[in-house]
Parts: sequence; structure tokens; C-alpha cells
Amino acid sequence: MAVKTKVIITGGAGRLGRAVVSGFAAAGHDVVCLDRGVPEDPVAGVEYRSIDLMDAARTHEVFEQIGADAVVSLAAMAVPFMAPEEVLLHTNSTIAHNVTSAAVQSGASKVVLASSPSIMGYGSPGGWKPSKLPLDENEPPRPWHAYGLSKYVAEQVAAMFAAKMGPDSPVKFASFRPCYVIAPEEWSGAPTQQGHTVAERLADPSLSAPALFNYVDARDVADFLQLLLERFDRVENGSVFFVGAADAMATEPLSELIPRIYPELAEVATTLTGTSPAFSIQKAREVLGWEPQRSWRTELAPALS
Repeated sequence: MAVKTKVIITGGAGRLGRAVVSGFAAAGHDVVCLDRGVPEDPVAGVEYRSIDLMDAARTHEVFEQIGADAVVSLAAMAVPFMAPEEVLLHTNSTIAHNVTSAAVQSGASKVVLASSPSIMGYGSPGGWKPSKLPLDENEPPRPWHAYGLSKYVAEQVAAMFAAKMGPDSPVKFASFRPCYVIAPEEWSGAPTQQGHTVAERLADPSLSAPALFNYVDARDVADFLQLLLERFDRVENGSVFFVGAADAMATEPLSELIPRIYPELAEVATTLTGTSPAFSIQKAREVLGWEPQRSWRTELAPALS
């Protein structure tokens, strides 16, 4: 953001959160990280507080104490099926509502909630075929597991508060769908969220195929979030954005690769020529002027040299 501001980042000790906290702190913002614990390598100048965001009263109390201008909510159970379905749904939905409610009550003017591309429904055992590829924000979500549903609920929480407060409200809300996050250290061989290295995911298409080869560098997400908060006046209240790399996590065009793995998607995949990804970031480009700066082509080769 061009103007330095006070920002609460929930879930700032997680894989994506660490990069977002670092990015905001490096840009000179006053950052308060709320999470269940403090990371082993805290960022200098950042205030860390331990909190259970499932506790609505305590969440409201802490937000009132901090009095932030903006809130970026990343806190959640981060992986499908990491807990019983009812626990995932209850936990993520409750955190989304508690954080947004506390942000509004404490006087924050900008609130951003993290969602997930998985809400689109790919990988459903019942079958899945979108109206077109690449997927964009106009394609209806069809979540098939509790994690995806909980993230769709987070988007609807943002939309609900936007509707409740009206188009002239000074408080703005948005949500975003970060693709499969690659943390900076993972370019050098650290395991990704699913336990494979980036190089392994590229060498074996079956590893990235379940997510349609989507990915994004965590630092690009941090850049997106700063730009979103800076240019929130351009955003329709309650909007949602895909946030991904400009290419696919694949060494072959998806127009050729997807039909071999998912024959039922052959027709809709014909547009994914060259390095085109299956998830469109055109809305973020057009509305915010955001462009990802990193890809496996720029980051993996230097790491292996």
C-alpha cells in the first residue's frame, strides 16, 4: 500500500501467512499477527499474539485493543480431510465470521478473507466438468468436501457483510482464492504442502493434475494483497479474485496434458495452449493492475543451479 497502515493478519504463522507477514512488514506497514502460536523465526518489527479465533468474545476483545485499519484473514484448517468433515466446516466457517465481525466492530475499513480454488469442485468423485477453461470468477462453485464448502462460506461471509452494510459503506470486503501455494524455500527443494518437491511435481504430472496444475508463489500473494488494500476503491464490495501464477505447473501445454488425464475435459481444455493455466487471473489484472512476478520457470532453475 502506498500509505502505511496498521494491519491484522490472522494465520500469519502458516505457510502462506509467513510470506504475507514478511511482505507487509518489508513494505513498512504496522503488522500484528494473530495465530495459535508464534513462528520459530518471527519477523522483526511484527507484533505476534497467540489467540484462539474460535472464541468470538476474545477475538472481538483483541481486535478492539489493536484497532487496525485493515484485516487479512488467512487463519483456517488448511487442508481438505485433515480433520472430520464437521470439524473442518465448523472451524473454518466460525473463524471467518468471528474475524469479519470483530474487524467491523473494531473499526477496520478493509477486510479480506482467504478462500480456495478447491471450492470449484474439481476432483469430485461424482464427476466434474466446468462450462469452460480457464476457470474464472463467473464459474459457479461446486464444492464437494467440507473444506471447499467452508471456504465458500468464507466468501459468502464477506459478501454478507458487504450486503448488510450497503454500497455506500466506508467498510470494504473482498475474498481471494490463492492457488496451490509455493513457499520461497520450496523452490530449493523443501517439500510442498502435499509432501512432494516442486521438481517432482513437474516431472510427474499426476502429482499436480488433481488441482489442475494450479500454483502461486506465496510472495506474489503478498504483493496481491498489498495492492488490493491500496486499490480497494476500484473493487466492487464483496468481490472475489483468483490469485495464481501466470502459467501452469506443467512442462506441456494443458490443452495436450489434461485430455490424457481427464478425457472428459478434452473439449474445454482446447483453449489452454502454450503455458496457459487452468485458472484465470484476468480479473485481478484488469481491476487491480496486478501481475504475478514469479513462476517455476524463474524460480526453480536458479534454485537448482
